[in-house]
Amino acid sequence: MKRSAFLRITPDAATLTVKVRKRKCAAPGCAVRFTPWQSFINWCSPDCGAALAMAKLAKAERKNDRERKRAMMSRGDWLEEVQVVFNQFIRERDRDQPCICCGKYFDDKENYPGGQWDAGHWLSRGAAPHLRFVETNVHKQLKGHNRPGGCTRADFRAGMIERIGLAGVEALESDQASRNYTIEDLKALKVEYAAKLKALKGQA
Repeated sequence: MKRSAFLRITPDAATLTVKVRKRKCAAPGCAVRFTPWQSFINWCSPDCGAALAMAKLAKAERKNDRERKRAMMSRGDWLEEVQVVFNQFIRERDRDQPCICCGKYFDDKENYPGGQWDAGHWLSRGAAPHLRFVETNVHKQLKGHNRPGGCTRADFRAGMIERIGLAGVEALESDQASRNYTIEDLKALKVEYAAKLKALKGQA
């Protein structure tokens, strides 16, 4: 529980009387500066006190709702949460790389305001779900190429060979290791890739 700051009081040098510093009302929508009559008071009027209490209650209820929802999340829900962060990491990792399929650097923010890059899986999540979070299997790819008919398999494979080498591609294609992520595994992965993403952005 966060405690309110104690009042800072300074005796006047001439009169030795205590001067109480004014503070700004903490109630939503109110910025009145007032002189509190007790050290824990951070609202300027009873109405603002009630509004502040209601705001704190609403914030606590929202937090409880989020926690309840997260407690009820399924393994599939966590897979999707991790996938979002993992894909962001891949796009940031490859920010200076061209498209894995066509080798082009393309920047058209006017026509693609939400971004024109995907995190493209060489071996798809549908065909090889155990490789969905294997970094060498995923690379920055133009959105148009990450759609049915958007890129030939030969072009994608050629890009993969150039990027990670033939041995790396063949290792992925023969990788049948089981990766049965538990919910706890996925929570840890999300933390891991959020940290990796933050570190990469800090280097940009």
